[in-house]
Amino acid sequence: MKPTNPGILTINGGSSSIKFALFEAGDPLWRVLSGGIERIGLPEARLRVEGVSPADTFSRLLAAPDHAAAVAALMDWVEARLGRDALAAVGHRVVHGGPNYSQPRRITAEMVEELRRLSPFDPEHLPEEILLTEAFQRRFPDLPQVACFDTAFHHELPRVAQLLPIPRRYEALGLRRYGFHGLSYAFLMEELARVGGTEAAQGRVILAHLGNGASLAAVRGGKPVDTSMGFTPAAGVPMSTRSGDLDPGLLWYLARSENMSAKQFNEMVNFQSGLLGLSETSSDMRDLLKSEDQDERAAEAVALFCYQVKKWIGGFAAALGGLNTLVFAGGIGENAPPVRARICEGLTFLGIELDEPQNAANAGVISTATSRVSVRVIHTDEEQMIAKTVCRVLGLG
Repeated sequence: MKPTNPGILTINGGSSSIKFALFEAGDPLWRVLSGGIERIGLPEARLRVEGVSPADTFSRLLAAPDHAAAVAALMDWVEARLGRDALAAVGHRVVHGGPNYSQPRRITAEMVEELRRLSPFDPEHLPEEILLTEAFQRRFPDLPQVACFDTAFHHELPRVAQLLPIPRRYEALGLRRYGFHGLSYAFLMEELARVGGTEAAQGRVILAHLGNGASLAAVRGGKPVDTSMGFTPAAGVPMSTRSGDLDPGLLWYLARSENMSAKQFNEMVNFQSGLLGLSETSSDMRDLLKSEDQDERAAEAVALFCYQVKKWIGGFAAALGGLNTLVFAGGIGENAPPVRARICEGLTFLGIELDEPQNAANAGVISTATSRVSVRVIHTDEEQMIAKTVCRVLGLG
C-alpha cells in the first residue's frame, strides 16, 4: 500500500464527512486508495477504505464526535499504515476562496488567517476545512499542504454574471456571484477535451454537476460564462437538502409569521429543503424514484428538480448563443437515467435528442447519431483534480 513514488493525499471535508484519496505522483497519476470517514458527530461513525486490492479494503466503526476527532483518527491511520515519510504533500478542497484566491496555493499561516476572515462567507464549510489544515500542520509540520479552491474555476466570469443586484457598496465587501463545484468543472472540461476532442471543449458547453449538491455551468471557448450557484452554494437549482433560488421576501415573511431568525432560515434552506423538504421522506434521488409511483410528494420533488435543471439549461443556452455539448456528472447525473431523460424531454428545439438505450445503459454518449447537441455522461473526479493540481503547484511527478 505504501506508494513508491511521492504520495499525494487529497482531503475533501464536508459537514459530516471527510473524503480522502491517496495518489502516486507520476504521469499518469495512480490512485492507490480512496475512502472516507462518515457520520461525523453521529453514532456509529465509520472509517471506510477502498484499495486497489481486496486486502486493502475495509470498513470499521469509529468514535468521531467532531471533525477534530475524525481527522485525528485519519492521521493515526495514515501514520500507522503508510509511515510518516510516505506523503509528499496534502491537497485540500477549500470550498470558498473569496475575492482574492483565484489559483491553487500552498497553505501558509497568512492564508489560514485570511480564510478565517472569509468564514462568514461559508460558515457550513470553511471552519471545518481550516481545522483540517491546522491538524495536519501540527502532526506533520514539514509536509506541504495546498489549497485547491472550488470557486477558482468561476473567478473570471463576465462581470455581468458576477454582479448581484443589491446596493453597490456591498460589492466592495466581496459580495458577488462566486459559483462552486469548480474542481469538478475543471476536471470535466479536461475529460471532455480528452474524449470529445479540442473542438468540443472549445465549443458551447453546459456542464450539469447533479449530486447531493447540484449546479450547472455554462462554458464557451473553454472559459466560464455563467453558473447557477451564487454567493453561497445554496443558490440555483433545488438539491438534496438545499432549496436553490428562493424569493428573498420569504425571510421577512417567516420572520413575521413564525418568528424565524436569520440563523433558523439559513438552517432551513441548507439542511431541511430541496428534495428532503418537498418529499418529507428522503433527500436521496434513488429513494424518491423508487417511491414516486406511490407517493405524490416524492413525485413532485423529482418533477421540480428536473424542471428547474431544464430551465437552467435553456437559460444557459441563451447566454451561450446556442449549445454544442451537454455533460451530465455527479451522483445523480451519472447514475439516474430517468432524471436525465426528463430533463432533456422537450429540448429538441435546442437540438437535444436522447438515445434511450444508451441513456438507460449510462453510456458515455447518450444522444442519437443525428442529435445536433452531443449529450455525454462523464464521471467526475474531484480527488484526481486536487492531486493533479498539487503536483503542478509543487512540481511533483
